[in-house]
Amino acid sequence: MATANTFVQIGSTVTVGSGGAANISFSSIPATYTDLVLIISGRSDYAATISRAKMQINAITTNYSNTMAYGDGSSVSSTTNTDYITYIYSVGSTATASTFSNSNIYIPNYAGSNYKSVSVDSVTENNATAAYAVIEAGLLSNTAAISSLTITDANSGNFVQYSTASLYGILKY
Repeated sequence: MATANTFVQIGSTVTVGSGGAANISFSSIPATYTDLVLIISGRSDYAATISRAKMQINAITTNYSNTMAYGDGSSVSSTTNTDYITYIYSVGSTATASTFSNSNIYIPNYAGSNYKSVSVDSVTENNATAAYAVIEAGLLSNTAAISSLTITDANSGNFVQYSTASLYGILKY
């Protein structure tokens, strides 16, 4: 028998207003779902065609690791780091005007008592060669249930007006 999944939005979609925002946060995430999905459409005011956003779980600052593979329109590469659980690629201020990146972040078993894994699929948009496609796997070596997520620009930029983020809980039955 196939398993059915139901996506339930947790809270409201966060839409950045005029003046921008230093971060996008979700707090008081209930432990009533099986998995989480975070969908982001973002743009940064960082002065480059590409910026990166980072996600922090439960205000934890250590025990992160990730591996990513990415292409930039002319080459492919991979990297690992231990700064944050994930880097979400976003469009910077010098990319094509009025374009936004799209990212899908999947967090299975977020309320369980095991380490927290994350997968990311992120793309940027730019009417030039420099546009990124990124696939990433991340791990937080911490067993606490996830109750908050904070996304900030890794380059100290801000999310610009009309950037959005929506958090969904998945019910499997």
